[in-house]
Amino acid sequence: MANDRLPRMIFASSETSADLFYATKWSVPDPVLFLQQNGRKTVLLSDLEIDRGKKAAKVDEVIALSSIERLLEKGRRGKPPIETTIATFLRQRRVRQAAVPYNFPVGLANGLAKEGVTVIPIAGLFWSAREFKSEEELQCIRRAIRIAETGLARAVEVLQAAEIKSGKRLVWGGATLTSEKLRAEIDTAILHAGGTAADTIVAGGKQACDPHDRGSGALKADSLIILDVFPKHGRSGYYGDLTRTVVRGKASEAQRALWWTVFDAQKFALQKIRAGGSGAALQKEVAEFFEQKGYPAEIRDGRWVGFFHGLGHGFGLEVHEPPRIAKTKFKTGQVLTVEPGLYFPEIGGVRIEDDGVVTENGFKVLSKFAKALEI
Repeated sequence: MANDRLPRMIFASSETSADLFYATKWSVPDPVLFLQQNGRKTVLLSDLEIDRGKKAAKVDEVIALSSIERLLEKGRRGKPPIETTIATFLRQRRVRQAAVPYNFPVGLANGLAKEGVTVIPIAGLFWSAREFKSEEELQCIRRAIRIAETGLARAVEVLQAAEIKSGKRLVWGGATLTSEKLRAEIDTAILHAGGTAADTIVAGGKQACDPHDRGSGALKADSLIILDVFPKHGRSGYYGDLTRTVVRGKASEAQRALWWTVFDAQKFALQKIRAGGSGAALQKEVAEFFEQKGYPAEIRDGRWVGFFHGLGHGFGLEVHEPPRIAKTKFKTGQVLTVEPGLYFPEIGGVRIEDDGVVTENGFKVLSKFAKALEI
């Protein structure tokens, strides 16, 4: 492709751009310019970051932003606009066109266009190699998964310790156990284990039937509770992503049937994944499996019930990154979640999620946390 021969440019912080972190293996909180030209990597850094960048950034060249600004400050008041500084730097490198991530700042793109530099946004993964994880990356992901399992273990520990009171109230530490309190316990355990957590899901009852509802308010005994934990390993920046569904107390027959159906569907999917297989076909097979078991995906009373989301997704430096299972042909080295779910407000929601890597012979599950319905 013609775009593969273009210089590649990023303007972002590593906190908002996994592409920048992947290219430099360096964490920087403020936006910086990265350029890869003819295989050579260069970063343009402020005086604040230049010494740290020289020590830690995995690049070929570090240039002071101020060295270019000084050239432009002659005859003008104050520092030049960032697009002028970047355009000057690019002209020095004879760069008139550059491929950029799809989320490249539109204001900067317009400013560069006025300076005679054209940016070409790349849809999907900016670095195609990110789809296939190396052994070193897999080790980072395994660490992140262990951190996720630490968070889940704390959730189970708290739920086990919670007392069941009248009205199916759960009481822990002398107070009502809420989604917020349990989430705080999970996130604190993750922090102590070397990870960071954001948007952890602790959703019970009808809240669990909205798959991305974080959950709020009092948790109830004998109710399905979805625990979806996706921490980032603090040192490497890689994610883990696990989900378990539990009941504190006794599950009803309807809840039990729903849980085991999801359990069986995930087991079926895990056994079917192998290099060369069709993700779209597997998504359809799992949907048909649920329908045959009496759980069709449909709209009831104005809302979706059943299995109405994707079977899983890629992850690594982002918790959601390409490919989506439903839109890929499985390839060796892809790291994916497998997370079927069923959602019926009159029963509750169930989702079970594990992480693994596609191999020539199948799918190697990387997560180990036990699956149990009742606590």
